[in-house]
Amino acid sequence: MNPYTSSGSVATMTANVSGNDNLNDLGDGPRQPGDPERYPVGAVTRRLMGYVRPHRISFTASFVSAAISVILQLYTPILIGEGIDLIVAAGQVDFDALLPLVTKLAIVVVGAAAFQWLQGYCVNRLSYETVRDMRVEASDKLSRMPLSFIDSHAHGDLMSRVVNDVDQVGDGLLQGFTQLFTGVITIVGTLAFMLSINLTMTLVVVLVTPLSIFAAGAIAKLSNKSFTAQQRIQGQLGGHIEEYVGEQKLVDAFAYGPNAQARFDALNAELYTAGERAQFMGSLSNPGTRFINNIIYAVVAVIGCVGVITDVPAALTVGGVQIFLSYANQYTKPFNEVTNVITQIQTAYASARRMFALLDAREQEPDASDAVELAAPQGEVAFEHVDFSYVPDRKLLQDICIDAKPGMRFALVGPTGCGKTTLINLLLRFYDIDAGRIMVDGKSSRDYTRASLRRAFGMVLQDTWLFEGTVADNIAYGCPDATREQVIEAAKRAHAHKFIVQLPGGYDTVIGEDGGTFSQGQKQLLCIARVMLTDPAILLLDEATSSIDTRTELQVQAAFDELMAGRTSFVVAHRLSTIRNADCILVMRDGQIIERGTHDELLAADGFYAELYRSQFAQ
Repeated sequence: MNPYTSSGSVATMTANVSGNDNLNDLGDGPRQPGDPERYPVGAVTRRLMGYVRPHRISFTASFVSAAISVILQLYTPILIGEGIDLIVAAGQVDFDALLPLVTKLAIVVVGAAAFQWLQGYCVNRLSYETVRDMRVEASDKLSRMPLSFIDSHAHGDLMSRVVNDVDQVGDGLLQGFTQLFTGVITIVGTLAFMLSINLTMTLVVVLVTPLSIFAAGAIAKLSNKSFTAQQRIQGQLGGHIEEYVGEQKLVDAFAYGPNAQARFDALNAELYTAGERAQFMGSLSNPGTRFINNIIYAVVAVIGCVGVITDVPAALTVGGVQIFLSYANQYTKPFNEVTNVITQIQTAYASARRMFALLDAREQEPDASDAVELAAPQGEVAFEHVDFSYVPDRKLLQDICIDAKPGMRFALVGPTGCGKTTLINLLLRFYDIDAGRIMVDGKSSRDYTRASLRRAFGMVLQDTWLFEGTVADNIAYGCPDATREQVIEAAKRAHAHKFIVQLPGGYDTVIGEDGGTFSQGQKQLLCIARVMLTDPAILLLDEATSSIDTRTELQVQAAFDELMAGRTSFVVAHRLSTIRNADCILVMRDGQIIERGTHDELLAADGFYAELYRSQFAQ
């Protein structure tokens, strides 16, 4: 068995609670993928922009819309200031000049709102298209990862990266781009308008504003680690829940619920602490910058009023003071808005780091450039002095030699953990061997493309897997173009037809997730029917009938005998009564083949196999 398997057991469910977020076993150098320091803010930003680049039309439209909207908004205070100066006192209002000004003001306000809506639409489109691309890339990445990666990481955490973390990045992009576009244009436009009116008052606003920037920057730096920790713990919690729900029957059977709940409570408390710290640090940004901005507003108001009265430091009208007060608010507004969404932006960056850690993980070694398709496989298989281990310093398989001619039936027996299932994994190239060669039809398995090599095999495991869909779809999983008649014939050969036709919808009955309410034996029969439909050249049966009652097992065994005729077969079995007719029985212990021969030969040798056999049939 693979010692890294991370799902399907309570032991690993509890072990993963304290797991770490780094993908340390899949990188090179002192800093491995997953290390937050590997992804500084600048690098994350540049990488995110790489996802934005293909959608430059939406990006450009957002920028242009933001520019027009902000310019119109900045023009509004000038119109208001001019209107104020037309109202001198009671009975001294220049209505002839004021009415066209009000009309102009209305047009400007409506235009600014329209372009603001257009900017929001474009930013939303940009964000969702970017998130879609990231999620597709993450899904493709997982399909290219070696089985060792999937086995060695909590499945719930991987799901969290592809679903939750990508959503967080999308939310951050949506807020970030909105504030970036409007903020930059507002700051530049405000400065330009203020300079065109009065240089001295502009300098007052500009010299006091950096206080707000420094405050926001300091708080953001302090909160960054808290948000990173929050996302890491959230991924661990997702992994724990996914495994807990997936193995609920086992948890209940062992009365492990209180322990699992205690683990959940510990993780949840840790997430609460990290989240509380992160939210507290993030919440300091907005009130801090608003306090400083209010000071800026007050300073401008005082200096402006002094200017109206004394012409020092600048000669201003009442309308001019109103214009500068509006611009002071406009100028500091981007800083307020950015700090208001700093929590989402920080979370988005923490999520982006986790996503990039996944995307940067080492992929499965690609097929050789000269790899060929395995066409019309004959079923000849040979292991030539094969060594393999999951962990470099812990040997598992040692000097394995097997020579299987087409049509031969091999049985693998031995105590748990001796390497029987590992041999099956190596045949399918789920893992690559450390030494030696595995030959298929006279060529090394590395000389074939993985896809064509695996199509030559049909596999039935002890652990069943059914997806949410109809019974017919599940049987035709490996042969989607099969006709209904072919599906039914495969089910009959697997002795599954009888219980299928008794279902409410027959072959069109929809199966729930992981088999729904089907019994373990029924699920196993459907998996056997699935393999029978593919009609493979080589069969791999790993305890394939372990969940079936004795009578049905005899029937299915007869069907397997028919299916295995003329095909090379490797059968892993603990019940030795099911392998008596094997052409060669390989007896394994501690990763080595210690005996080989037929059932009768091994009994006559009175070795380890004979001991195993007698232990099963002792009276």
